[in-house]
Formats: sequence, C-alpha cells, structure tokens
Amino acid sequence: MTEMVPFANESDCLQLDELTIENREDRLELYGSLQITRDKVGLDLARQLQQLLNATVAQLESEDLPDQLPPPAVDEVDNPFA
Repeated sequence: MTEMVPFANESDCLQLDELTIENREDRLELYGSLQITRDKVGLDLARQLQQLLNATVAQLESEDLPDQLPPPAVDEVDNPFA
C-alpha cells in the first residue's frame, strides 16, 4: 500500500478494491465499495484499511481538536452562461 499521511495534503489518493480514499487537510473522504473476502486477498485489503485507520486515529489523538469543523467556505461566481 502506498503510504498516506492522513490530513497531510490535498493530493494523496488511495484505491482499495473499489474504495477510494482522498486525503484532505481537514478530512478524509471515502467513497465506493470494498469487498473483504475470506481469503488472502481479503486479509491483505483488511490490513491495508486497518493501517490507514490506525494512522488516522493516531493523528487525530495527537491534536487539540475542535468539537466540530465549520462548514467549508463557498465562493459564488457569476454564471458564465447567463
């Protein structure tokens, strides 16, 4: 598995089966699906996911966290088709 440092940048992206994990500085985004089968392939996928989650929990536990993040700022732009 490619090493991902949770919350380190806005560019890292991992693919586990059909599950995509995108790194952000304020969140990890997970979408798709992951089948952990009862075989060596499934075990490998489970270990990769566990490694990422363990790193994520360790990073969060090392920080002074707010109760909740504020919603992201939204910039409005003029409609170029109007």
